Amino acid sequence: VQLQASGGGLVQTGGSLRLSCEASGHSFSGYVMGWFRQAPGKEHELVTAISWGGGSTFYLDSVKGRFTISRDNAKNMLYMQMNSLKPEDTAVYYCAADPRDIPTILRYGMNYWGKGTLVTVSS
Repeated sequence: VQLQASGGGLVQTGGSLRLSCEASGHSFSGYVMGWFRQAPGKEHELVTAISWGGGSTFYLDSVKGRFTISRDNAKNMLYMQMNSLKPEDTAVYYCAADPRDIPTILRYGMNYWGKGTLVTVSS
């Protein structure tokens, strides 16, 4: 099982980045996929998640209106468009997947994680 995130980098406050995640080695049919992040000295948090069909999504309050999650199931790809970035968005971002529904994931987390990609927002 591999979840490979990419697209991180250094950006100024107010800038944008688009993270991508390629899933391979496992069938993620029906899975919820999402993005976690972990800032220095803080615990990881679920930033956003999307159901298999895209009809159900979750966004952390602090990113609502700025971040948009999407997925292309035919290509086994997950994306997150991040706009109006703030220094507090600086973190390592991880792509993740889980067969359970979003309410369950919010309570128990996700089972499959990939390696992270670092996003640094300078002030």
